[in-house]
Amino acid sequence: MFKLPDNLENKYRFVTLAAKRAEQLQVGALPRVPEGERKATVVAQEEVAAGLVDLWIPQDEELDPELAAEQEEE
Repeated sequence: MFKLPDNLENKYRFVTLAAKRAEQLQVGALPRVPEGERKATVVAQEEVAAGLVDLWIPQDEELDPELAAEQEEE
């Protein structure tokens, strides 16, 4: 288990940030810690715990134009 970094207010933010980073690693992003034989999810958690990943706030992300159109229709 990793220690919750000081810049994250709760464990849910940690999990969300690690999941987003794991997705990046799985599609080819370079790891910021030694990878070894570990899964992308474990590497991502270590990166977040070490403070090597910038905060990601979902509402700041631009929506895919198709997804935005669908949401406007609802």
